[in-house]
Amino acid sequence: MSWYRNTVWFVKGLREYTRGGYESASKRFNPADVEVDVSGRSFLVTGANSGIGKATAKELARRGGTVHLVCRNKERAEVAKGEIVTETGNQNIFLHIVDVSNPKEIWKFAEKFQNEHKLNVLINNAGCMVNNRELTEDGLEKNFATNTLGTYIMTTALLPLLEKAADARVITVSSGGMLVQKLNISDLQSENGPFDGTMVYAQNKRQQVVLTEQWAKAHRNIHFSVMHPGWADTPAVRSSMPDFYERMKNSLRTEAQGADTVLWLAVSAEATKLPSGLFFQDRQPVPTHLPLAYTHSPPEDEEKLMEVLEEFSQKFKSISPG
Repeated sequence: MSWYRNTVWFVKGLREYTRGGYESASKRFNPADVEVDVSGRSFLVTGANSGIGKATAKELARRGGTVHLVCRNKERAEVAKGEIVTETGNQNIFLHIVDVSNPKEIWKFAEKFQNEHKLNVLINNAGCMVNNRELTEDGLEKNFATNTLGTYIMTTALLPLLEKAADARVITVSSGGMLVQKLNISDLQSENGPFDGTMVYAQNKRQQVVLTEQWAKAHRNIHFSVMHPGWADTPAVRSSMPDFYERMKNSLRTEAQGADTVLWLAVSAEATKLPSGLFFQDRQPVPTHLPLAYTHSPPEDEEKLMEVLEEFSQKFKSISPG
């Protein structure tokens, strides 16, 4: 059945996830949805020094938003910030150096950020696909630490700030790859069996969908969404999936096309007319499971995921530097 899921996902991707799919979908877009002035609103974008994160941050800056770039590499982040300021003329661009695979760093950052800034929209874009099993300094498998636990802690740590904001939103950049994975809470750190970085990443992206659905139920004053950007030509794709990139490079979306739905979810009035907790592709909600794919999880597994992540979160909060 995994062969079936992978095949259906890839065929679907050839049709919908490429540049041609975006160009076809964009014919129904209303340009006015994103032609908005967001002056006075504050946005935080993780992984904002390249790819979809930088493209999103640039468009938010262009519309007058105050944009907080959360990046791991200071040198690359400084270059990205300079480019955004130069191209948009927006001086309200702030840089924060945080490694989102390090839960203690996230807690330290979030506690400081809450005391100094307001926040209307959180965009969880940072992610990684490490193809060999690596552990962080905390002994966490790196994909899980970055994509799942990092997203969980960044969001939950900033929820008190978002709860105070008008029209608060949380957007998480997932992947259509999650369609081939059923939530697996028995091996969150990929300790058992052979390690397949692509499938670990896809599992993390399924976990992000579950997180979004669970947060939407628990926090009614905030609009949560998760999205698939399609297959875009980004530095992450080139470095993590070189074979895929070589095969598909002439059909990949631009970074701006990949970021389009993130921007739409972050700024448009139309997005929040739809229910919280949905999975989006090209500005519309889409199913989170392929037909006949057997990837649905029992509610108790989804609740257990939240419990386990909360335990991890609190463990690292209690030892985060003051």
